[in-house]
Amino acid sequence: MAERKLILVTNDDGLGARGIAALTEAMLPLGEVVVVAPSEAQSGMSQAITVKHPLRVRQAALNGCISYAINGTPTDCVKLAFNQLLVRKPDLLVSGINHGSNSSTSVLYSGTLGAALEGAVNGIPSIGFSLLSYDQRADLEAAQYYAGRIAAAVLKEGLPKYTCLNVNVPEGKPDEIKGARICRQTRGHWQEEFDRRTDPAGREYYWLTGKYFNSEPDAEDTDEWALHNNYVAVVPLHTDLTSFSTLEKIKNWKV
Repeated sequence: MAERKLILVTNDDGLGARGIAALTEAMLPLGEVVVVAPSEAQSGMSQAITVKHPLRVRQAALNGCISYAINGTPTDCVKLAFNQLLVRKPDLLVSGINHGSNSSTSVLYSGTLGAALEGAVNGIPSIGFSLLSYDQRADLEAAQYYAGRIAAAVLKEGLPKYTCLNVNVPEGKPDEIKGARICRQTRGHWQEEFDRRTDPAGREYYWLTGKYFNSEPDAEDTDEWALHNNYVAVVPLHTDLTSFSTLEKIKNWKV
């Protein structure tokens, strides 16, 4: 009898988040599921790792799966899972379902995608899932449905080595979504603003805010266009950040 597929589930919202419970449930029909996730929210951590204090592991339970809570970042969770907690190399890594979009340049800051990219670095087919809502009571049904379908496709077809998928899903029911579009990452940027405030002791502090600016709002092959038109956006990412077009332009520089 063939060995069941081993699926590692993680996130950046913490083991107690509704999104990871929904994602775990979506993975159960596809194989053996092990959950390794931060013990508390770790949003915006990208691929940060913990080096200044020890990592501690607490065994937990989520949807009847073997589960572990780690006092570290999403990338810490993936590294520890690969090195210590899993009995063998997983066939798939899934991260999420994140509360809030990780389209366009948000991927650079996302702990959800940081975990998926860490899987890709280690040659594991990996997917990050995000929902277009920050509401902790948001409807996860469409995101859960597409997570199951896309994960099943990756298990069947595979992904190129050092590649992962960034999947963003509009909130709602599956039949309210127009479908999934394979697309590219939108060119855009966040314009940060820092709100300066004063605490009761008279000391200044700053609270990060900001706005996203889409540099190509009419480009129909981008993730932002897909999401604004009620499609699931599926963007393949790879770990090689080399700009090959620039490489050709500067390779003859005398420096």
